[in-house]
This record gives sequence, structure tokens and C-alpha cells, in this order.
Amino acid sequence: MPSTITLAPEVTHVSQHGLWLLLADEEVLLPFEQFPWFRRATIEQLSNVEWPSPDHLYWPELDVNLSVASIRSPDAFPLVSRAAQ
Repeated sequence: MPSTITLAPEVTHVSQHGLWLLLADEEVLLPFEQFPWFRRATIEQLSNVEWPSPDHLYWPELDVNLSVASIRSPDAFPLVSRAAQ
């Protein structure tokens, strides 16, 4: 049986450089330079994040799906959208 995430992810800080996201007991940075989909989003849109599986995050209002692995190691996932840059 797959594990179930019981804690919700939480946006802990947003600056001009990026957003910090708390995933259980780990805080990760999503720099806007590497994750441009979030640059012009509102705090409400950024905060509406779902964690449907251990390696999957989803922002429904922005229609953004991300692997947690891509946040931890963005250089391992070099494809970046040119949208909203």
C-alpha cells in the first residue's frame, strides 16, 4: 500500500527571489529563476498547494505539477518552461 501524506505542505516565506515550502520536516526553496511559473502568482495561489503523493506536488490554481525530486535537485531536471519569465 502506498504511503499517505498526512501533513499539508505549507508556504513559509515568499520574497522577490523565490518561495520556501515546508514539506513535513523539510523546508525547500523554489527560486523563481528555476521555477518561473510562480513568479507572478499571488500568495493565495502559491499557498493552495496539494501533496497527493510523496514525490508529487500540485498547485491547482496555477496548473503546475512538480516532482519533489525536481525541487531538491533542479539541475537534474534541466527542462524549464519559458512561460511567465
